[in-house]
Amino acid sequence: MSTFTQITTSEELEAAIRESEERPVLLFKHSTRCPISAGAYAEAQRYLGGSPNEDASYVLIHVVEDRPVSLEAADRLGVEHASPQAILLKEGRAVWNTSHSRITSASLQEALS
Repeated sequence: MSTFTQITTSEELEAAIRESEERPVLLFKHSTRCPISAGAYAEAQRYLGGSPNEDASYVLIHVVEDRPVSLEAADRLGVEHASPQAILLKEGRAVWNTSHSRITSASLQEALS
């Protein structure tokens, strides 16, 4: 079963971006204080518990606790910050993103298929 790996440092963010050169990386930005984010996180977990793309990596940033890394991700990837937010990385860049209630198990399945 696939799971999220939490990243908390610039170095871990850089490693995830580099990893996307070899395989898709889904970056999930999550607020532990927001009920909308809790719902989106539950949808992401549902996706991971179903039939996720086993060739992809899944990373998680807590936007409140690790704000500097969250803001750096927005800056580095050229994707305006939102929370919750799902960003798909391929070849070192963001190729798809969505946020809030648009984060569903089905939308992740489609993006990662």
